[in-house]
Amino acid sequence: MASPAMTSSAQRLPLAGQLGLLAVLGSGALLGGALFFQYGLGLAPCEMCHWQRWPHMVAMVAGLAAFAASGNRKLATGLLPLVLLIVAVAAVAVTAGLGVFHAGVEYRWWAGPQACSGTIPTGLSPEELKKILFSAKMVRCDEPAWKLAGISMAGWNAILSALLAIVLGSGVSRLARTST
Repeated sequence: MASPAMTSSAQRLPLAGQLGLLAVLGSGALLGGALFFQYGLGLAPCEMCHWQRWPHMVAMVAGLAAFAASGNRKLATGLLPLVLLIVAVAAVAVTAGLGVFHAGVEYRWWAGPQACSGTIPTGLSPEELKKILFSAKMVRCDEPAWKLAGISMAGWNAILSALLAIVLGSGVSRLARTST
C-alpha cells in the first residue's frame, strides 16, 4: 500500500504529468526489458525487434516533454501537453501494431520482410544467389528467440504495449474533456 505522502504527491501532479510519467515508465520498462534480453541474456534482436524499439523511444520523449510541460504554468494551460500525450499514445499503438506483425511472422501467419525471414527468391543466377546468401543477416525475424506461456517477446510487446496505449488513451481522453 502506498504511503499517504506518496499518494498526496501523486495527486498533486497534474493529470498530464501523471500520463507523461506513465508513458515514460511504461515504454521505458518495455524497452528496458528488450535491452536486458539483448545485453543481459545475450539474445540478439532481429531487424523487426529494432523496429519495435523506436516508437517506445518516441513515447518516452513525448511523455517526458508532456511531464515537463505540465509543470510549467504557461505551457500547462495550453494544448501542448495534450498534443505530446497524443503523440505518446500513437507511438505506443504503433509499437503494439509492429509487435502483432512480428508475432504473426514468427507464428507463420503471414510472410515477413525478405531481409530477415530467410526466404530466397527463385530463378536467381549463381552470382545473385551468392550475393543474397553472403548479405543475409544472422538473426531471423521468423524464429522467436524466447517465449513465455507460448508467446514470443514480440507478442508480449504487442500485448503490453496495447494495454499501455489503452490506459494512456483513456487518460488522454479524460484530459481532453477536462481541458476544453
